[in-house]
Amino acid sequence: MKPYRLLDRAEAELLDAALFYQEKVQGLGGDFLDAVDRAFDEILEAPERWPLIGEEIRRHFVRRFPYSVLYRVDPDEIVVLAVAHHRRRPWYWK
Repeated sequence: MKPYRLLDRAEAELLDAALFYQEKVQGLGGDFLDAVDRAFDEILEAPERWPLIGEEIRRHFVRRFPYSVLYRVDPDEIVVLAVAHHRRRPWYWK
């Protein structure tokens, strides 16, 4: 299993979203982080399983929340490019 690395902006998006949900409903931020962790685990188990949306970029939808994990599979690691909300402008993370 390859290790994964979040780009700084992907980590910032993740934490911003968790804080947003936590402010809305106590505990929802933790639920969001758990859902993203499950997505990371599924990606690590089978990184090629999720569909390509570009030449090298893959997308895994986060269950229960309107977010996707966008990543690429490099020879030595999986690089998370974005934890993107579905309503943000397309391809902003590129």
